[in-house]
Amino acid sequence: GKKENENKVDYLSSFELANPDSEEAAVSTKKRKRKQSASEAVEGFNVFKSSKKALVASEGNEIDEEKDRISKEKKKLNRKLEADSILRKKYNIHVSGNNVVTPLKSFAELSSVYGCESYLLQNFAKLGFKEPTPIQRQAIPILLSGRECFACAPTGSGKTLAFVSPMLMKLKHASAEGVRAVILCPTRELAAQTTRECKKLAEGNKFYIKLLTKKLIRSADLSKLRCDILISTPLRLRSAIKKKKLDLSRVEYLVLDESDKLFELGLIKQIDAIVKACSNPSIIRSLFSATLPDSVEELARTIMHDAVRVIIGRKNTASNSVNQKLVFAGTEEGKLLALRQSFQEKLNPPVLIFVQSKERAKELYEELKFDDIRVSVIHSDLSEIQRENVVNDFRAGKTWVLIATDVIARGMDFKGVNCVINYDFPDSAAAYIHRIGRSGRAGRTGEAITFYTEDDVPFLRNIANVMSASGCEVPSWIMAMRKLRWKKHRPKRESILTIPDNAED
Repeated sequence: GKKENENKVDYLSSFELANPDSEEAAVSTKKRKRKQSASEAVEGFNVFKSSKKALVASEGNEIDEEKDRISKEKKKLNRKLEADSILRKKYNIHVSGNNVVTPLKSFAELSSVYGCESYLLQNFAKLGFKEPTPIQRQAIPILLSGRECFACAPTGSGKTLAFVSPMLMKLKHASAEGVRAVILCPTRELAAQTTRECKKLAEGNKFYIKLLTKKLIRSADLSKLRCDILISTPLRLRSAIKKKKLDLSRVEYLVLDESDKLFELGLIKQIDAIVKACSNPSIIRSLFSATLPDSVEELARTIMHDAVRVIIGRKNTASNSVNQKLVFAGTEEGKLLALRQSFQEKLNPPVLIFVQSKERAKELYEELKFDDIRVSVIHSDLSEIQRENVVNDFRAGKTWVLIATDVIARGMDFKGVNCVINYDFPDSAAAYIHRIGRSGRAGRTGEAITFYTEDDVPFLRNIANVMSASGCEVPSWIMAMRKLRWKKHRPKRESILTIPDNAED
């Protein structure tokens, strides 16, 4: 009996949604009946006596109208919630939090709903952004409506635009008030890249957008620095605050970009100091990342209030526009052979190769530099200028193959890398997702090849899970393996070099 009743209620409410006029119809027939009974009471001279009755009747009508209004509002809200959820489903957007604002249907809504200035929309068009990406559809309105947010979306999905454009809209125009927004990035390369993107989006509006460099800290009196948006790594910003030169008490927006990496690199103390220095009570904080481990989410919740969580696709999965392959190479020697062979069959530059340490990066570079492929290497022993040159050559197509370590490649947007090769097996699922996310960005397809040796076999299942979650075929024998908990998987590997020592001299 109980079950049936429940079903009946469900059926009724769905009937109401489908026939929004049904209730109103019922209400109006009630009114008709009431009107009739009121008019029957009017006999002869009783009119004067029944004024009290008329008063009661008119009050009753007002109450009815109020109920009517509430029920209409409720219906309107239900219809809106339904439309929102259809829109989110379409773009694979998952949200949690109280009354989350409607996602954008198009960039045009930024001006019609949020009063966005035309320069920003012109910049979108100039940079080739026609349609908002899923993360932009949901994160932009959240930040514009003054809510804090932490967002997890695949690499290459347009996170930078998602947090920079609401910032520019809310700050409106440049001011001499001091720093009003801060973006924190884990690496200098990512900070430099974010600064470039930021300036492109702000073009035509005279915002002061500054990258915090050593030079800037040394030269300028930071207390007099004209700056609306400051972009920095945590260490630099912390040292600038420490030297008492930089005042962040007016900061209205704080963004932690690639936040999982920020917390992982042992930067909690620095970040904590920065969060404290940004002491404006009405500050809006947000975290953006491609992977959102539970530990980061817990940390995020401690510094945010009433935040909305936005996840695009499934939490912590790889982009499904990358074709992923596992290749058994047996040994270190096997890897080098497999690499050379794959280059002979087809070299489709730009190609990014990942190894597990800078020593191995240098070794692989020594091996490949005499081959007929334009190869280069980037690691943390290079000076900042050298690194920039390497990256620029790779972006410009002068270099076809770039050898890199995880730290360097974090969050760097190499436009259109066609192929990522994991020469050394990644040391965690997050590392894998980030590595292969350098390819297949902004709607293009890409390829990711992961070499594995006997040492890596126990951890195959961990990568296979990520692969199958993003729709790739994985051999069933791998899926049948036990999943190991991996601490950092960085086995001691034999040297890559095959060149005898004496040949080097």
